[in-house]
Amino acid sequence: MYFTDPPFGLPKFLDDPRKELPFTGVFSIHKGKLQVISKDFTGPNGIAFSPDEKYLYVGNWDEKKKVVMRYEAKPDGTLANGKVFFDMTSAPGEDALDGIKVDQAGNLYVSGPGGLWVISPEGKHLGTIIAPKHPHNMAWGDEDGKTLYLCARSGLYRIRLGIAGVRPAEAAKN
Repeated sequence: MYFTDPPFGLPKFLDDPRKELPFTGVFSIHKGKLQVISKDFTGPNGIAFSPDEKYLYVGNWDEKKKVVMRYEAKPDGTLANGKVFFDMTSAPGEDALDGIKVDQAGNLYVSGPGGLWVISPEGKHLGTIIAPKHPHNMAWGDEDGKTLYLCARSGLYRIRLGIAGVRPAEAAKN
């Protein structure tokens, strides 16, 4: 299991005196052991594996550093060779990065400035999906997994795509 711990639930974010850790991190639980696997972020938010699970992508919710990092995922639940995979910092718009999903071809769908950015496995911006309201999180759905459901603050949207998304094995069976 992998997860992020951004400071967004705290009223003063990073400067909130109730913050219990001196960093914001990415964590894994491997064989029952909790591990800090990255402290590279001010606002780690959005996390997804490549289809072959060789890489872990993590977005950074920070208006000054809007990046998606890519790490090699190691068998022990740790990460190696973290690199900036895609940088949206100079893109216009106030929205920083939020949710991330991956399709079966390895394309990333990243909530970023102005909409949902589609980025190839090679790190090329393929286009931006613009919804009626800015999507923050998303999930693959329908029986064939080719519908991407987009969650915004005031609405839920869906878009049919030509390729299925990567979904957990149990969800794909139901």
